[in-house]
Amino acid sequence: MILVVGANGSLGGQIAWALQQRGDGVRLLLRHGGFHPLQHMPGVEIAPGDLRDAESLRRACQGIQAVVTTASVSKTGGDSIENVDLAGNLNLIAAAEAAAVQHFVFTSTLSASEQSPVPLFRVKAEVERALRGSRMAHTILQPNAFMDVWFEMLIERPLAAGGPVTLVGDSRRRHAFIAQRDIVQFVLAALWSPAARNATLVLGGPAAVTLREVVHAYELAGGRPIDVQNVPPGSPIPGVPEPVWPLVAALETFDSPVPMDAMNRIYGVELTSIASFAHLRQSYFARSSSIIPSQ
Repeated sequence: MILVVGANGSLGGQIAWALQQRGDGVRLLLRHGGFHPLQHMPGVEIAPGDLRDAESLRRACQGIQAVVTTASVSKTGGDSIENVDLAGNLNLIAAAEAAAVQHFVFTSTLSASEQSPVPLFRVKAEVERALRGSRMAHTILQPNAFMDVWFEMLIERPLAAGGPVTLVGDSRRRHAFIAQRDIVQFVLAALWSPAARNATLVLGGPAAVTLREVVHAYELAGGRPIDVQNVPPGSPIPGVPEPVWPLVAALETFDSPVPMDAMNRIYGVELTSIASFAHLRQSYFARSSSIIPSQ
């Protein structure tokens, strides 16, 4: 039985679905009164609980072989980085260790560092340190920026609104964006791979690309040009929440290539290119009112 924490999120939900489809027993940690589309599927159990409630985590971890957590702070009630991402994950590690869980898989980030100016990245690094110090076998995933999040926010939303795509600066920096579905495959492989025990998996896409190249991939997928406007770092980005503006600007201050050849040989994951991702998204939009229309 595998406990999935964060199953109501996009990545956690995909992991839970993939595990259920593979035939694994799955237990989902859901807040009291919460609902999940998988909860009535064969092999799926629901554990009412909350990362802020240590006792509920102790109950949820009973009889569990492995824990997979993608949980992060939400906009719900009194959630914060401190009580969910830090204290909540530390509660989960302690509960899993007390229940003799064999393997703990934690989704961190490529940018995790206890010296980071970004609070969430500092907290991720603190949780990594606590997990490495536990008695459990662990796998820490450090994925680069998600295609599903950044491309949807910076490209798909403005296209859906009929406006231009806004890029910060000259869009010359290159990043190995990764599709969430590829991270799912690494989780599935890591759960039973000896190579993943007590390992940190640094994950990225098949190539480091600029955001302008990503826009071009969407142009090819949609069969039409896309209007692009460039703004200086720190400027407002239409349709993007203000707290995210500095993060978008930060992408233009460094490159983040991730060599993946060795990782792919070990885990056998076929990575999604930006062209494939854009075509997949175009197919999705074509089935739902053609938000990115083809000519």
